[in-house]
Amino acid sequence: MRIFVTGAGGFVGSLVTRQLLESGDEVAVLCSPNAGRLHGVLDSVTVIPHRLAHRAEIRAALEAFRPDACIHLAWYAEPGKYLDSPENIPLLQQSLDLLETLISVGCGRVVMVGTCAEYDTDFGYLREDTPRKPATIYAACKLSLGLVVQQRAAAANIHFAWARLFYLYGPGEDSRRLIPSLVAALKQGKPFDATLGEQVRDYLHAHDVASALITLARQPASGVYNISSGIPITLRALMETVAEIVGGRHLIRFGALPYRPWEPMFICGDNRKLKAIGWTPRYGLQEGLKEMVAL
Repeated sequence: MRIFVTGAGGFVGSLVTRQLLESGDEVAVLCSPNAGRLHGVLDSVTVIPHRLAHRAEIRAALEAFRPDACIHLAWYAEPGKYLDSPENIPLLQQSLDLLETLISVGCGRVVMVGTCAEYDTDFGYLREDTPRKPATIYAACKLSLGLVVQQRAAAANIHFAWARLFYLYGPGEDSRRLIPSLVAALKQGKPFDATLGEQVRDYLHAHDVASALITLARQPASGVYNISSGIPITLRALMETVAEIVGGRHLIRFGALPYRPWEPMFICGDNRKLKAIGWTPRYGLQEGLKEMVAL
């Protein structure tokens, strides 16, 4: 297949790109021409410089490439800032512009990425039909994009899958996020402040997230899909598992930080719909963490 990947220089996008190349697909990527996470494979892809707002240039490049499918991952995701950033708003419009470009060049399969934060987390285990209740600008923009694109894709008679990502981890993850920052602190023998860790989350290895997105593009799938492990774990248990691998359990200061006022206490996704179309995760949590720590 000929597959166009946006955000290909990012954490998940780079893994999607590498997996597609390993499968023998032709790949075009929207990213920086010197994207570090794509080191060693940039010569094997068609690079469209990361100027998402320049619609005419992207259209010209895609008319030449003629993608069968697009996996759209490009978005603002700086830890600690993205949830309430106004930068989410223009990305909503730019993503809608991208869809129109894809339709105009004959791309018949589109996968876009949403978030578990679209849901009303009071419902416990979250299914694709769980009511939505976004509490941040990021989640509201993602939900809005998914709803609008679903309608537009149906009118254009193309396949559209909306992939709601839950929590993910893996090699190449931003060092400011929980697991990499914990690993770094424990390896350096530094104390790590944490909440009591009673929050329940659903973590999935980024390689499995990438393979799930590719599965949706290949099917082709339509509708909403949870990209999740389906296995709940408390943050305390997660951090203690990391400490078992790295050492330094005594350095984690549980209870040193308060819970954030808006923080949901239980988030876990039902992934049966995704598994029903042939996706199977490769990594268990402990195996994935051991590999991540070893790098």
